Amino acid sequence: MNKTVLITGANRGVGLALAVAYLEAGWQVFATCRDIASADGLTRRQDVFPNLTIAELDVTDHQAVMHLAQSMEMVNLDLLINNAGYYGPKDYGFGNTDAQEWRKVFEINTIAPLKIAEAFYPQLKQGTPGVLACLSSKVGSMAENTSGGGYIYRSSKAALNSVVKSLSNDLLPEGIISIALHPGWVQTEMGGPDALIDSQTSALGLKKVIDNLTPADSGLFMDYQGNYLPW
Repeated sequence: MNKTVLITGANRGVGLALAVAYLEAGWQVFATCRDIASADGLTRRQDVFPNLTIAELDVTDHQAVMHLAQSMEMVNLDLLINNAGYYGPKDYGFGNTDAQEWRKVFEINTIAPLKIAEAFYPQLKQGTPGVLACLSSKVGSMAENTSGGGYIYRSSKAALNSVVKSLSNDLLPEGIISIALHPGWVQTEMGGPDALIDSQTSALGLKKVIDNLTPADSGLFMDYQGNYLPW
């Protein structure tokens, strides 16, 4: 029986590469994006993969999230990947933090993954039970922060890591594995052209890590190569 995954923010970058990786592996893929009309890379895959379903979703619209979950109530999810993310301003430095943008980044990077986990918990519980994977970032690690700055994005991912840790404590007793994953520095709109790896390398690495997760990994922070990262 085919396995099923839900991936948010799947219109480009790592999210799109993850969708393709799971489609090519024969999974049933539910992929969300904010605007289907501008998600050419995703929509053209429908001609090749009948196992792809696309849904329009703003992850910060909690009512829309609940509506999507209700429309998928008969779906058993083996895997949920909270991939949708937002970097926010760059090069602003201490003394120039935009509080409004900070709130927006937190809404997308930290609050939305938890609300999505809550909404799709019944489907994940029915899956083997399932895996809940949240794309974090190494810059959210306290131990790795030796350069300062990046207040907005760093704090949103550090907070996401805390959410994952709590999810693990709450859901592992029911068999659901919760994990925070660092995709690497990827050549995407967010990562920029100087990044070290392409989105396909990241996605295939992440998939391999997810494929090999055990309950002992729940609540941990890993990179796309399977290395454990410090909080």
